[in-house]
Amino acid sequence: MSGPAVTWLSDRRRLHMNHGPIDLVIEAFGPEEERQAAYAQAAERFETILEELVSELSSLRCPVGRTPRAFRFATARRMEAATLRHSQTFVTPMAAVAGSVADEILAAMVSGRRLRRAYVNNGGDVALYLASGERMSAAIAGTGHGFADRLTIAAADPVRGIATSGWRGRSHSLGIADAVTILAENAAAADVAATLIANAVDLPGHPGIVRIPALEIDPDSDLGNRLVTQDVGPLSSTEIAAALERGLAMAIAMAERGHIHSAALFLRGESRICGPLAAAGGNTNELPRRTICHA
Repeated sequence: MSGPAVTWLSDRRRLHMNHGPIDLVIEAFGPEEERQAAYAQAAERFETILEELVSELSSLRCPVGRTPRAFRFATARRMEAATLRHSQTFVTPMAAVAGSVADEILAAMVSGRRLRRAYVNNGGDVALYLASGERMSAAIAGTGHGFADRLTIAAADPVRGIATSGWRGRSHSLGIADAVTILAENAAAADVAATLIANAVDLPGHPGIVRIPALEIDPDSDLGNRLVTQDVGPLSSTEIAAALERGLAMAIAMAERGHIHSAALFLRGESRICGPLAAAGGNTNELPRRTICHA
C-alpha cells in the first residue's frame, strides 16, 4: 500500500486526501491565508492517521462494553466514544471509523484558524464547521433517480455531522435498507447511528434476502460470523413498510435519547422520516447515496 497522497482537485479549491481505505475531500472558506494554513494543518494530521488506526485495530474490532477502553490515539478514542452510547447492542468502534476520521481531520483543519465554514467529506460521511451566523447546504445525491434534496444547516443547528449507510454501501450491513442518512452532533455519531439503523431496517428470516457470514467476505471483519446482506429479492409493499418501521422505531429511540437529530430511511422507493432537518429536504421518494457539501 502506498503512503498518504494529498492533491488539489481540478477546481483548486478542494483538497483530495487518500491513503488506503481513507478517501477525503476537504474544503475551507475564509481569508486565503487562513484557508491555506487550514489545508496545511489537515495534510499534516493526515500523514499518520491511518497508521495510528492500524496500530490499535485489533481492539477497535472488538465490541464496546459499558466501560470505555483506553486508546492511545485521538481517532480511536472518538470511535470508542461514539459507539459506547450504543453498548446495549452489538457494535464495534469500526462502525464509527469513517465519521471519526472526518471529525479528526476537521478538528486539525480549523484549530487556531479564522474560517467561516469548512467540511471534510470521507466517502459521504461529512464533518462540518460553521462559524457563528454561517450556514452550509448539503445535497443528498441519488444514483439515476434525479434526487438532489438540499438541506441547509445553520450554525445555530445542533448538527455537525452527516452519514449514510445501507446494504449497497462500501461497508457490510446486517439489514436491507437502500440507504439511511443521519444528521447528528458530529460525523462519528452520525456514522454509527446510520450503521445501526440501517441494520434494523430488516425482515429477519425472509427467504428472498441473500446473506452470508461476514468472515467469508473479509476474514478480518469485525462482524465475525454475523450474516451480512448480499442481495434483496422482490418485496411486497407490506414487507417494505414493515422493514422501514423497524428502522424508524430505532431512529425515534435514538432521537429521544439525544443521540441523533434527524434520520431519513429509504427502501425500494419508500421512505420514513424522523426529525426536522431530514424532513426539510423535500422529496423523500428517492434514494440518497452520498453527501456533497456546498457553501
